[in-house]
Amino acid sequence: MWIDFPNLRHLRAFATVVEKGGVTRAAQAIHLSQPAITQALAKLAERFGTDLLEFGPDGATPTPAGRLLDDRVVRALDLIEVGAREAARLDQRRSGGGFARFEQLITVAQLRALSAMATTRNFSLAARELGLSQPSVHRAARDLERLTGLTLFVATRQGIDLSPAAETLARHAALAHAELQQGFAEVSEILGRDPGQIVVGAMPLGRTKLLPDAINELTRERPLARVKVISAPYDGLLGRLRHGVIDFLLGALRDPLPIDDVVQEALFDDPLAIVARAGHPLTEARTIGRDDLLAYPWVVPGEETPTRAVFHAMFAPADLARMPAGMVETSSLVLIRGLLGGSDRLTLLSARQARYELEQGLLAVVPFHLELPARRIGLTWRRGWKPTPTQAALLDRIRASRTIPADPDIATGYSKNE
Repeated sequence: MWIDFPNLRHLRAFATVVEKGGVTRAAQAIHLSQPAITQALAKLAERFGTDLLEFGPDGATPTPAGRLLDDRVVRALDLIEVGAREAARLDQRRSGGGFARFEQLITVAQLRALSAMATTRNFSLAARELGLSQPSVHRAARDLERLTGLTLFVATRQGIDLSPAAETLARHAALAHAELQQGFAEVSEILGRDPGQIVVGAMPLGRTKLLPDAINELTRERPLARVKVISAPYDGLLGRLRHGVIDFLLGALRDPLPIDDVVQEALFDDPLAIVARAGHPLTEARTIGRDDLLAYPWVVPGEETPTRAVFHAMFAPADLARMPAGMVETSSLVLIRGLLGGSDRLTLLSARQARYELEQGLLAVVPFHLELPARRIGLTWRRGWKPTPTQAALLDRIRASRTIPADPDIATGYSKNE
């Protein structure tokens, strides 16, 4: 949340020196004095503990660390510029107020206030989140409104709402923040320090074996790597992905994509099976028909999930009316295991997701062949996202799962109904 971030003007000065190849030409381009730019460069070098530029007869050239930082700074500043342009387009009431190129004047304090308000929708709560006084946060937020000439914060009975312009500016600022974080991580890693934290949004299948194996391999080779895994429904993960809080998602892919600013990469197709407790009457049945499946209550995943779509493809609405009462909706494998273990409920599960429970004899596959396509499992990330080397290394280990097929015996059982 823009905590401990360098002055944006310092970053802009650094990027301009790299682009123009010298302090003098940069000073002319951004209308700052040479001493001001020199001071900004010195503060950045002190912040990172290394030289970012080398000066010679032909001007300034970036060091390896400087090249990494420059790439991320340029990407971050471009995101802020795009966000500013989109915000101005969305604010129909703007009437010449504010500065024409306000994105070049925005401060870290203002973006910090905007970010906190986007999360809390309340000045007092935003101040508490930032560890600042309420007047300080209020002043920074209102200064941003005056600077931009946009209506950003709208008072309501419930608190403060962000206008569409503010939402757009906040999202692009969040993505710029993520770019800078990645740049700082890359500089730190090249210097042999902390490579930063990878944040993965994991849906149920990825959390059972695929992601743990990939993380273990990564940390054996890169002991300094830190990984944070966020578990939540798809919509919540997607929102955090689009705001730069999460680096990528692992789990069932969506078709069609719900939004066009993310990209999907398929890893493998994952067949579903009907699963019940060990010893369930259907696991020992010689033949199973659809009426047998309708005789038991079910545990189903949430709406708008690929597995729920498979469930609805299996049974017509009239079939659902014939099922016993007591349907439970959840995507928690822990809860599903408890529900199945203490009842005769049925559920749809991936064999990969339930591998441990199946191997331990806690659950069993009902031998009913599903004439339905398998779910497609893969990765989702923001369009234009550029992973750091450590992020790329984790992705490579996850991609290795393409070569690991699911156990067909566990996945489908023995099809006595055929």
